[in-house]
This record gives sequence, C-alpha cells and structure tokens, in this order.
Amino acid sequence: MWLRNVLYGNGLRRSMLIRRRWAGRLLHGVGVRIAVVGTPPTTPCILVSNHRTHLDPILLLRDVDAMPVAKAELGRWPLIGKGAQMGGMLLVKRENRNSRADALRQIEAKVLEGFSIIIFPEGTTSALAGTLPFKRGVFQVAARSELAIVPVALIFADPQDFWVSTESFLSHAGRRFLEDTMQVKVCYGPVLRHTDADWLLEAAQDWINSQLKSFSQPS
Repeated sequence: MWLRNVLYGNGLRRSMLIRRRWAGRLLHGVGVRIAVVGTPPTTPCILVSNHRTHLDPILLLRDVDAMPVAKAELGRWPLIGKGAQMGGMLLVKRENRNSRADALRQIEAKVLEGFSIIIFPEGTTSALAGTLPFKRGVFQVAARSELAIVPVALIFADPQDFWVSTESFLSHAGRRFLEDTMQVKVCYGPVLRHTDADWLLEAAQDWINSQLKSFSQPS
C-alpha cells in the first residue's frame, strides 16, 4: 500500500509529500548525512543547483516539494522510472531540441501553476572544483515571466562521493555505498528575480561557486 501511494498518490501534491518522506528515509538508509545551510524555499520557484551525483535530485526532494527535471533515460529504469513519471518528474531528451523546448514550456507552466522545479543547468555531473558552464534556457524562461530562481550548492565532504556520468551505478554503489556515511551540505541561497536572463544566470552561478569555494577551504 505504501509503495502504491508513492506511485499513485491522491493528487500530485500528495505524491510529492509522500516522495519527500521517502527521500529522507532512503538517504538515511544508504548512509547519507545532510547538513542544511540556509532556508529551503516554501513558495513556487526554480531551484538551480550544481550537479555532483545521480542522487542530487533526492537530496533536494528531502527538503522541498518540487518537480525535478531529468534525462529521459530515467523513465526507462525499472520501478524508479514509473515512480518518476507518476511523481511529476519532467523527462527530457537532451539531444532533442524539441524535447528541450517542450521541457522549458512545462517548467514555466508548472511554476505559474504554483509548483517548484529542480534543475541542474550544467546538464551533467562534474567533479570540478567549481561548476561547468550553465545552460541558458531556464534563465530565459525565468526572466521572461519574472519567476523566482533559488540557487543551491551541493557540497560533498569527500570528492570520492562524486558520481560522474562515466561511472555505472553498480561501480559507484560498490565503491561508495558500503562506506558508513556520506557527508553532504545542502546550501540554499537567496531568491533571485530579474528580467535579464544573463544577470540571473551569472548571479546564480556566482553564488553557487562562492559556496563551493568557501566550504572547500581548510577550517
């Protein structure tokens, strides 16, 4: 019954609430220990974050009721894919321009309907000290409709926890999930609004990079 509610909850908001509880239990169960810095948003916005692992959406779903944007391949994963679709995840074929454009239209519509969105504008995971260049599309949407952007910095205590796209699930799981704990800081930034997409992109990326640099310094 619990699993059925996760997949087929009574309404999208109820599904999000169930999924939020599930995310907390899952992360704790695999040893992820989270310290939250700042205040998670409670009003509709677009959360933009750096991207370190394939667990990143779940880190944010623990704190906020939102729809993540993810690659279309996720929809084909057993069980997880069905749950993602029923839970409101927006799936994008990154190599397909029409799919990307449709995702941006859906992002705008969902935020205007009162839902928050989670997106990783680097487009892929990275082990760099800072961020990869951000893709501009979501910032253009936010600027056009004056939607709120909230930057989020995900900071892992151990760089070996980074899960880059070139590593398989089984390889990463075997290498890291047998460790006792995985320490992560989830840092929520200020609400940003502007009619200039470039300003929004630079402000969000600068804030995230400043957090990554600050927490990487020896104490």
